[in-house]
Amino acid sequence: MIPLSALPTPALLVDLDRLERNIAAMAGAFAAAGVALRPHIKTSKCWEVARRQLDAGAIGFTCSTAAEVAWLQSRGVGDLLWAHIPIGPRKVAFVVDSIAQHGGGLTVSLDSVEAARPLSAAAVTAGVTVPFVLEINTGHARLGVEPASAVATATAIAALPGLRLRGVLTHEGHISVLASRPDLEQAGAAAGTLLVSVADALRAAGLPVEVVSVGSTPGATSAPFVPGITEGRPGTYVYFDGNQTRLGSCSLDQCAQTVLARVASVQRAGRPIIDAGIKAMSSDTIAAAGGVGVVLDRADVTFPEANEEHGFLSDGGEVPLAVGDLVRLVPNHACGTTNMWSHLYAVRGDVAVERWEISARY
Repeated sequence: MIPLSALPTPALLVDLDRLERNIAAMAGAFAAAGVALRPHIKTSKCWEVARRQLDAGAIGFTCSTAAEVAWLQSRGVGDLLWAHIPIGPRKVAFVVDSIAQHGGGLTVSLDSVEAARPLSAAAVTAGVTVPFVLEINTGHARLGVEPASAVATATAIAALPGLRLRGVLTHEGHISVLASRPDLEQAGAAAGTLLVSVADALRAAGLPVEVVSVGSTPGATSAPFVPGITEGRPGTYVYFDGNQTRLGSCSLDQCAQTVLARVASVQRAGRPIIDAGIKAMSSDTIAAAGGVGVVLDRADVTFPEANEEHGFLSDGGEVPLAVGDLVRLVPNHACGTTNMWSHLYAVRGDVAVERWEISARY
């Protein structure tokens, strides 16, 4: 056990009390609604967090990268959804080899026949069947077939040998740009409703649909609870972050992830310089944050800009920050911040109780 004042800075911290409350609250809400919870592992990339999610009832995990899939499989997690289209020979080979070695348990996402054909050919050669979900665009316009084309696309992909349709998936990321929480909730429910209608159309065409999957933390209070949705894939909820506070998904006192930094210089009044910059934080401003992060416990201090290893605070408070002072910073985006670090300190109060490794990073 190490007092926070004795840690090297900058340091990535996770507040255990907040983490455990966040995990329990989301698991409880999904269980009460009879909806499966498949968290996105990209937020933590940390086994100690993942284990707590599984213990709370998560059915498995959503992954972004092959490295995340391989890491969780090495930990014995069998039910994984790779929510990224496996394009290129290396990713195709990884999927086929993974299913051959682990006896299934991995489902991939597809949204075109063109992406499916190489996977089909590799699966046939290896003598395996690859389960897939068809990704549907419900408004985010990132990946995903348009709803009107879903039946034709699903039919064409499902006809390819070596592939098996399991259902449909969407990421309702477009709702994150809405400033009003009621509008965001309405948009999340609309995305879920649209996905269910696509699932119904596939079933009417004689296609099997067992999975109807939505996924985001901003939408986690709306989209998963539309009748007909079978699972939700929120990720950021384990830590929450500055973006989620601005979207109304949480309050600041629910944010479990912080970066611990020290004031290194106060040469210019009202502009303390800290030893944490963009390489310690995520500058992702999905919710138009307008800064690098939120200074915890000091509402009078803001974090408007940063260089690589230096953060520029704006201090207009009655008690100015001094050289050596510690500050805790809530990142804008927890997932991006996690990927910057190789380890974190799990803390209770002002004491670090454990050091946890972060895996499967780029």
